[in-house]
Amino acid sequence: MSTKEVAKSNEIIQRHDWTLDEIKELLERPLIDLLWKAQNVHRKANPGYQVQLASLLSVKTGGCQEDCSYCPQSIHNSSDVSGQPDLEVDSVLRQAKTAKDSGADRFCMGWAWREIRDGEKFEEMLSMIRGVKSLGLEACVTAGMVTERQASRLAEAGLTAYNHNLDTSPENYGEIITTRTYQERLDTLARIRRAGINICCGGIIGMGETISDRASLLKVLASLDPHPESVPINSLVAVEGTPLEHQSKVEPLEMVRMVATARILMPKSKIRLSAGRQQLGKEAQILCLQAGANSIFYGDKLLTTGNPDIGSDRELLSQAGVNTKISR
Repeated sequence: MSTKEVAKSNEIIQRHDWTLDEIKELLERPLIDLLWKAQNVHRKANPGYQVQLASLLSVKTGGCQEDCSYCPQSIHNSSDVSGQPDLEVDSVLRQAKTAKDSGADRFCMGWAWREIRDGEKFEEMLSMIRGVKSLGLEACVTAGMVTERQASRLAEAGLTAYNHNLDTSPENYGEIITTRTYQERLDTLARIRRAGINICCGGIIGMGETISDRASLLKVLASLDPHPESVPINSLVAVEGTPLEHQSKVEPLEMVRMVATARILMPKSKIRLSAGRQQLGKEAQILCLQAGANSIFYGDKLLTTGNPDIGSDRELLSQAGVNTKISR
């Protein structure tokens, strides 16, 4: 094989025209075949097998006006955890420094808001972003919908990425959320993209959706041009007091399938193994890393739900033999 042929064989092809049938076929492939394909794509797109460590902090907790069926922070659910004071700038930056010292490369901050509103709290957010960036960390924010002007100001502050998940398929969306439309979510992503900020956008499985719903969600994500730089794959953490509290736990291999398919569809995106890792077990998490996950959330809490502790994650990553910036 010539040098030119070798280069072509290693070329990473990014498509934005995947069909629903193609994606569903991937999700339903024999697992060994799916893993083989995902592994080949992953090694080309992720030389050195790097896994990024991200830390997530809830700055404003509870009292959200949205009625997301899975969320313990919604005022519509008896699980609402409002009543906690918002964190101040100095407190957030101290926790960002601690996350960096523990090995995190990315610091994500969450506000339980339907949308960002101009005023003192937004100015504090911008100060937090600037402070996180001054520590040498990537800064990510999730805070609901944004206007064009707000997106521009976030970009000016140095925001690396904005998280705004689609959660589920367009077809299943109305079963999960009624207070915000799917199009409003897509419009927010478009404003973030126009401002020059990276997009972090994914979804949740285990909410009663079908395989077709999972394929449809992935189709929307993979149709975005460019693909989201970051794609969190979550499994439902069924919290008491939410409408989905009685949902059965996700079969771990279903998460592996979702991660592997996302990797094939979006070769250069960071596929983030996110909520629900505690119920996966070590072996399934390692399979997810093999299938294409190249980021995990690092620390003992994800907003309000549990996450494996740092020591367990150090051991997991060491056993998997992946490379991180954990020793920084």
